[in-house]
Amino acid sequence: MVRWVRAVVVPMVLVGLISLSGVVLGRIYADALLVELVAGAALLSAGTAMAARRLPSWSVAPLSVVLLAAYTAWSLQLAADRAGLDGSLVHIAADALRNGIPRLLTAMIPVEPTPDTVVVPVIAAWLAGLAGSEVAVRAGRVLLGCLPAAGLFGAALYVVGPNAGSAGWPTLAFAGLVVLALAVSARPAAGPELEGIPAPMRAAVRARSLARASAGLVVLIGLVAAIGPWVGARVSATPVDPRRYVQPPQVDSLDESPLNRISGWALAPKQKLLEVGASGSGKGTARLRLAVLPDYDGITWRVGATYRNAGRVLPAPPALADVPVAKVTQQITIDELTGRLLPVVPTPTGVDGTRIAYDAATGTVIRPESLVPGLTYTVTSDLPEPDYNLLPTADVPGGDAVTRYLTVGAGVPDDIQRLAGQLADGNGAAYDRAAAIEQFLSEHYRRVPDAPSGHAYPNLKFFLFGPRNRGGQVGTSEQFAASFALLARITGLPTRVVVGFDAPRKGGTVTGGDAVAWPEVLFDDLGWVAFDPMPKSDGSPRPVEDDFTPKPSEPPPTSEPPPPAGTTSASAPPVLAEPPPAGAGGVSTAVVASGASGSVVLLVVAAVASLVMLRRGLRRRRLTGGDVDARITGAWLEFTDALRLAGRPVPAHLAATEAAEYGSQVQMVRPAAPPSGADDLPPLGDLVTAVNTVAFAPGAADDVQAVRAGDQAVAYADALRAKRPWWRRVWWSVHPGPLRWHKGRAGPGR
Repeated sequence: MVRWVRAVVVPMVLVGLISLSGVVLGRIYADALLVELVAGAALLSAGTAMAARRLPSWSVAPLSVVLLAAYTAWSLQLAADRAGLDGSLVHIAADALRNGIPRLLTAMIPVEPTPDTVVVPVIAAWLAGLAGSEVAVRAGRVLLGCLPAAGLFGAALYVVGPNAGSAGWPTLAFAGLVVLALAVSARPAAGPELEGIPAPMRAAVRARSLARASAGLVVLIGLVAAIGPWVGARVSATPVDPRRYVQPPQVDSLDESPLNRISGWALAPKQKLLEVGASGSGKGTARLRLAVLPDYDGITWRVGATYRNAGRVLPAPPALADVPVAKVTQQITIDELTGRLLPVVPTPTGVDGTRIAYDAATGTVIRPESLVPGLTYTVTSDLPEPDYNLLPTADVPGGDAVTRYLTVGAGVPDDIQRLAGQLADGNGAAYDRAAAIEQFLSEHYRRVPDAPSGHAYPNLKFFLFGPRNRGGQVGTSEQFAASFALLARITGLPTRVVVGFDAPRKGGTVTGGDAVAWPEVLFDDLGWVAFDPMPKSDGSPRPVEDDFTPKPSEPPPTSEPPPPAGTTSASAPPVLAEPPPAGAGGVSTAVVASGASGSVVLLVVAAVASLVMLRRGLRRRRLTGGDVDARITGAWLEFTDALRLAGRPVPAHLAATEAAEYGSQVQMVRPAAPPSGADDLPPLGDLVTAVNTVAFAPGAADDVQAVRAGDQAVAYADALRAKRPWWRRVWWSVHPGPLRWHKGRAGPGR
């Protein structure tokens, strides 16, 4: 009875141990198919070993290999059917066996159970079951027979790495099953093998057994004492992700920077690139996204993606609480589009019909193999629909998370920096700066299909400032989008460039003429918002030279003679009726209008005076109210508000020293005056020292530091204000922004 229990329980324990490995690995899979296949492999392999235990040992391995091949083929076919993959089983099996390990280690999580992501766990589970059963059941070495299952369990933990939570209960269950197997396989102390042996010899055998057990216990305690602290320290450590050791799918230069392809498509506007199905009702076009380019080094806008092999289900992008999304499903058929980038509606959540690799950071999708004519796939996307009415008051995020979207290469041309400063001048709000750049580009430049390709600094400088009679100030959407993104980054807006196509909503052909690039700006609570700096008409745009240098506010003299007396200007309001004469039974209309105008003027004057007094009171409270730390904080707010009023807000990710360096490089130009550098801006060393003291040693600053910090902040703000036109200086003094920008901040300056 005991031997029968041992023969049944030990194989079942091995099946349970291997199935637990499947449970651990299945935590990063999209569904339970992998767990089921691993459990099936464990059960069949252990069952085969049990059924053949009376056969010669040499016959078990060939029999098990044949059954392994049959079970693997069935598993691959099942996974292929679940994933909707076409092709013969031979081709599917060959591809899975050849690419199983790298695709498993580069797959996007959650991993879809496709043939190439299940073949390795299934084969490993079968081999562990076979080896464990032969050693534990046939040879009777139960603890040694558990080692293959333990190795498989450890490998599953390693593959999962930091991509799932700790495997608490599976680990405890694994240890419990091992204890159960050892318990049922233990032999009694006085077994039949000791019968007939004299008592002294039995005592000697027991003594040797006790000695061996004691020695083993001592060794075990020593190992626990030696490695226990190390194991305990590793419990809370982040596991190593094996994906970092495997090279993900790579793309060539055209797919890394498809912005260079815009000019080529523009020269072949009739080339049929792809066919799209209907996406929503109505007329017009919808944007297909080919690639997102967030990285710029002054030479090339690049995708900079880390692609991971993905299944039909893609990880959802980070959701914005207040941004609704619309579900869009669209079928796309490739015609003459080349490369490996797949056009999709942003933001894709699933792609069916082809194998893909996906970069979650940018939302760019590629096909590991090159595109071929006739390739058809279906994309399901969550199309964001933000409330654009919130844009005028929306801010942009800061910190390390957006550093990638603010970085530009070294050596930005001075003219481009000056233009960015002028467009930001007086536009403290993020959306105002973006709108100013968009309007400037659309009003001063012309779109032509034969403009040369290029978006490095020299190309953009020639596009922005080159003479029109020599090919300057014209470009394709490549130059418009790249210029917008660069100018916006210089003014502190996180941006990226997107390449895609304008596709008909009702479905149809997308040609080379539909290729377009556009910039996007990241706003808090709204996500990425697209802007359109392209010309709004085919008319002749205004020369850049007319508006690049700031002009005095006085209107230019007109060359037209004034209209003759008694005539009405076309722009003058029409006369509705002759006013009744005074004293004719009512109050004169002229008197009423005069009184109303006077009241409005008085109200405006009162409002302006109130704003001036509130602003002065705010500065006084910041610099003289509260303790030393609060006054230093108030001085820093005066400095940052000055830059914000100048249209150059301090990026949130900059430290105090970096922010001061940023402020010292701000350039303003007086009307009709040559460019003036930042050398005459007051220094900020005392202010930075005081702010760092407050940040890193609260309470250590003294009154002298607070006074010097306040003096430097005021001197800097006054100098920055003095470099502006007179009408800008007036607006600076009455701008209500500083009264509300830090409204939720405690201490002086609220």
